[in-house]
Amino acid sequence: MKQNLRQPQFWLRLCAIFLGLAAGVGAYTFVYAKGGSYLTNDPAACANCHIMGEHYNGWLKSSHRSAATCNDCHTPPGFVSKYFTKAENGFRHSWGFTTGRFPDPLQIKPHNRKITEQACRKCHQQIVFAIDAIHKPGMELSCVRCHR
Repeated sequence: MKQNLRQPQFWLRLCAIFLGLAAGVGAYTFVYAKGGSYLTNDPAACANCHIMGEHYNGWLKSSHRSAATCNDCHTPPGFVSKYFTKAENGFRHSWGFTTGRFPDPLQIKPHNRKITEQACRKCHQQIVFAIDAIHKPGMELSCVRCHR
């Protein structure tokens, strides 16, 4: 057995088995979690995860329902940026849900808060301009501080 441990073929086979198992588990998880739905702009995909149900139902009742999808507010513009952010958040949400280590209710991360803030300001430029014109210098304004 000791002689087998020194042969490169043994390690290559072991790595191939490990990578095959990892790919299999990853593929199973992707299918089980309806991973393909997250590649769309369909807001119902966000409700695949039970913890997002309340947020999805809130969106359904809001004025944003007819104007914006989840991706419009929660991902940056641009193909690469959008899907990188979706992958990063999806991995973090999946990891948190799998390990049971996520805050309930969910807390928006600073990077995602910035993305959402920029989306608010882009769509509501006239309102933001009017508010910015009267606010006190040095006072930081944040849409998402009040509008959750």
